[in-house]
Amino acid sequence: MYVIAGLGNPTGKYEHTRHNMGFDVVDYIAGKYSIEINQKKHKGLCGTGYLEGGKVLLLKPQTFMNLSGASIREAVDFYKLDASRELIVIYDDIHLAAGNLRIRRKGSAGGHNGIKDIIASLGTEEFMRIRVGVGEQSSGRDLVSHVLGRFGKEERALVEEAIVRAAEAVLMMVAGDIDGAMNRYNKKVVET
Repeated sequence: MYVIAGLGNPTGKYEHTRHNMGFDVVDYIAGKYSIEINQKKHKGLCGTGYLEGGKVLLLKPQTFMNLSGASIREAVDFYKLDASRELIVIYDDIHLAAGNLRIRRKGSAGGHNGIKDIIASLGTEEFMRIRVGVGEQSSGRDLVSHVLGRFGKEERALVEEAIVRAAEAVLMMVAGDIDGAMNRYNKKVVET
């Protein structure tokens, strides 16, 4: 079984903001593969289904971004998973141009507070992740306003394509081909 966790902030106030990119990818996967996210468990909203013949839990932590680790830790413990092999976390990255993806097996938080909390909660940096580029903040704009802001029309089109590619990457990762996913999807689609 895999836990596929998309990071974001709950409530409609944050819907489709840059920081909710993980929620957007999980919602896309749920819609495309008919997985209902209708259960309140593990401090999140979740739903179970099948991808590539394997059982998955789609999870949207409702703890707010900076406390995402509590939800993910609860799910990992409940299903007795090996986080290094059975957890995929999807989240926004301001260091990537909007539309680009970066897939890794493990790594540091890179300044992302949600990932920092997950690492602290799990006690390891070893879990697969998909970073979805949301673009760097423009000069004069503070970081919070940037990540909690919405995309312009041109950027949103790039991000919609990235959501589809991130979902395709999840399928490859669930099928056990993270190397193939990295080779295919880590290529720059948008130059910075």
